[in-house]
Amino acid sequence: MSLFSSLFSSLGTLLTTMANGLDPLFGASAAAAAIVLFTVCVRAALHPLARAAVRGEKARAALAPKITELSRKHKGDPERMRRAMAELQAKEGASPLAGCLPALAQLPVFFVMYHVFSTGSGAGDLLDHTLAGAPLGGRWGGVLSGGPGLVYLGLFALIAAVATWTYLRARKATVPGAPGVARALPLLSFGTLVTAAVVPLAAALYLATSTTWTAVERALLHRG
Repeated sequence: MSLFSSLFSSLGTLLTTMANGLDPLFGASAAAAAIVLFTVCVRAALHPLARAAVRGEKARAALAPKITELSRKHKGDPERMRRAMAELQAKEGASPLAGCLPALAQLPVFFVMYHVFSTGSGAGDLLDHTLAGAPLGGRWGGVLSGGPGLVYLGLFALIAAVATWTYLRARKATVPGAPGVARALPLLSFGTLVTAAVVPLAAALYLATSTTWTAVERALLHRG
C-alpha cells in the first residue's frame, strides 16, 4: 500500500469512527459533524503557528513608521525600496508571508480530504452520508433548490461573509509601501469561496469550518 493510499484509508477510518460516535446526536448528518469536529482538532493543533503568524503581523504593523520613511526616501526608486524593505523585515524578523503559515500547513490535510470525497478512496460508506439531504461527496451544480440547495447557499454565504471580513481587516492592516505580494494577499480570502464551489461538499465544509475558525482566532489573538 502506498503512502497516499495509507493516508486516504486512515482519514476515512478516522472520520467513520468519529461519525459512528456522533450518530446518536446527529443521525444522518453525523459524518458532516465528524468533519467539523475533525477540522476543529486540526486547527487546534495548528494554533501555535497561528500565534506565530499574528506575532509577525504585529511586528510588521510596528514597522509602519519606518516603512513610511523608506517610501519617502526611495520614492523614485522602486528597486531600492524593495531591497530596503527586505533588509528591514529580515532585521526585525517580520516576514510578509508569516500569515500564510497556518494555511500552508493545512494543504496536505485538505488534499487528502478532497481526494477521499472525490474518488471514494478510503471513504468506506462516507459517501452515502448527507447534510440535510445534500450528499457529502456531491457538488453544488444542479442542486440549488430544495433542502440540498439551501445547504450549499448557506455554506457559500458563511464563507463569503468570513472572506469579506477577512479582506477588509487585512486591507486595513497592510502597511504603506508593502510589496505587491503582501498587498494582494487579502484577495486570497475570496479564493476559498471559489474553491468551495468546485470541491465536494465534505471538502467545502472543511473550508467553511477552517476559515470561520481563522477569523475568530485572529480576532481573539489581536485583542491580546
